[in-house]
Amino acid sequence: MAEQGVTVGQLLLVEYQSLKDEQKARIGFRDNLLYVTLAVVAAVIAAAVQAKQASMLLALPPVCVVLGWTYLVNDDKISAIGRYVREDLGPRLAGLAQPGGGFEAFAWEAGHRGDPRRRSRKAIQMVVDLTAFCVVPLASLVVFWADGDGGGLLVAVSLLEALAVGGLASQVVWYAKVASTAL
Repeated sequence: MAEQGVTVGQLLLVEYQSLKDEQKARIGFRDNLLYVTLAVVAAVIAAAVQAKQASMLLALPPVCVVLGWTYLVNDDKISAIGRYVREDLGPRLAGLAQPGGGFEAFAWEAGHRGDPRRRSRKAIQMVVDLTAFCVVPLASLVVFWADGDGGGLLVAVSLLEALAVGGLASQVVWYAKVASTAL
């Protein structure tokens, strides 16, 4: 009776499928974070307007920072999976399929990155991310400050929130620059 085993190629294909499943799940989760952010922003603004309490807007910066950071981390992991498939897994599998070269496994992983409009889409995405996760909470802080009805403690909290949002904004820009240099 012949002994059946698992080949290296089969293991690499299983790894690829697992990575693509994780990537797909992360993409769905990441994209939904924008919708969640919009819903939270709308709910907080509606509550603040209805209650006529600008201090309620102080809820937006921490929520937007947490959701924005989660968005960035997932986006980075999505990119890392693609990079791993392109630079490591694909070449190893191609080497097994055709020793000596000439075959490219998972060509789509690299091919779609050559789209001439990719840079503009990345720039637009950065603007969307900055708007959703940074501009909106900063605007809420400006409204709070303009209201002038916050006590010293709330003003101090708002300043810390402004620093956190600024830190997130710098990370959004930094991640976008890192991604654009990897084009």
